[in-house]
Amino acid sequence: MFRDDALAEKSILVTGGGGGLGLEIGKALATKGAKVHICGRRPQVLEEAANTISEGAAVPASHHVCDVRDADQVESMMDEIWAEGPLTGLLNNAAANFIAPTKDLSPRGFRAVTSTVMDGSFHATLAAGKRWIANGQKGSVVSNLVTWVWTGSAFVVPSAMAKTALHAMTMSLAVEWGRYGIRLNATAPGPFPTEGAWEKLNPIPDVSSSATRADAVPFGRYGQMQELQNLIIFLFSDACDYLTGQTIAIDGGQHLAGPATFADLTALTDDQWRTAREAIERSTQRDKAQRAAGAQSGTDR
Repeated sequence: MFRDDALAEKSILVTGGGGGLGLEIGKALATKGAKVHICGRRPQVLEEAANTISEGAAVPASHHVCDVRDADQVESMMDEIWAEGPLTGLLNNAAANFIAPTKDLSPRGFRAVTSTVMDGSFHATLAAGKRWIANGQKGSVVSNLVTWVWTGSAFVVPSAMAKTALHAMTMSLAVEWGRYGIRLNATAPGPFPTEGAWEKLNPIPDVSSSATRADAVPFGRYGQMQELQNLIIFLFSDACDYLTGQTIAIDGGQHLAGPATFADLTALTDDQWRTAREAIERSTQRDKAQRAAGAQSGTDR
């Protein structure tokens, strides 16, 4: 629905761009003419993702190994990007999440989610924003949130807390930075299944929450990736320069119908939660092994 040059001369960083929503959105931004930068913690995954994004793109994508939880790493990455050319946009997409009874959460588990979602997004936003302000440049920040920012959600409390903090950041900085021509908006996607996230939100075979079921969406289906891509392309384009401070739900009306949280998992037994923890741990260990393999591969090169 957009011209191929809708994002020409734009330079956009997608955090967590090595897979899932980040990769899909990066591909869409590139097809509309944007120079796409992606960052994450797995070198090999990032390199492969950048190659995928670059296929058919007018401008090749760049990848940066960076843990957004570390403010110093974010600053170094931004210096590297600005040496090539300033960003015009930032997509705060890096996230972590898993279902768990809050009473069983460890401080480490809590920080694993909140440090990536809240701290990482703030580090990236501040690093980009202060450079735009210092150089007198306009900029656009879009954050991928959830509809739980309006309702909260049982069993994903760290994510609900962290995403709600970004919702507040979006509104607050839209006012504070508006005079600099910097816009901040957010999307709140409903269920758009991706492999990595879905394993941690639906870890038990034959047991799922209405938060992740298509039959709980008034449209009766999951979101199609192109629909989310189109919204984010629009938000980064020059077509909506007067739009700022908004969090836009794109969920087929799910949160309006009431079942968009994980509250219905209250009925799970201790044995089922044990099965969920074991499945999530297997997924997490696989992710760690991939990061370690990627880091070793980068050392070898």
